[in-house]
Amino acid sequence: MSNLLLDTNAYSRLLKGDEKARRAIQSSETIYFSVIVIGELLAGFMGGTRETENKEMLFRFLGKPSVTVLQSSLETAEHYAEVKNCLKKAGTPIPINDVWIAAHTMESGASLITFDKHFDSVADLKIWREV
Repeated sequence: MSNLLLDTNAYSRLLKGDEKARRAIQSSETIYFSVIVIGELLAGFMGGTRETENKEMLFRFLGKPSVTVLQSSLETAEHYAEVKNCLKKAGTPIPINDVWIAAHTMESGASLITFDKHFDSVADLKIWREV
């Protein structure tokens, strides 16, 4: 079994019934959730008509025994600096929150489940691919 870190769009697609995301998540031993992803989701919920319902659903998901929330650490910051510097040198910047998400993925040793292609620019990042 693999370990996955969910990107914001993977969680959103899971909620919308995306079969690929569901299968990947169900087959994973551990699901990692970056605090950065949680922030993006909470920001998206704010002001929406289902803010309370979406927050409750998210916190139920985060409370599952197979889910681990990753806080930022000095190791995360080191991965962040490496990724950001490599992307800058290559001339392939990605959104700053996604640099943090990539850093958390690298720190955890998991594969990132995402539907954003720009993560392909991050060297040494393990990305989940549909099998």
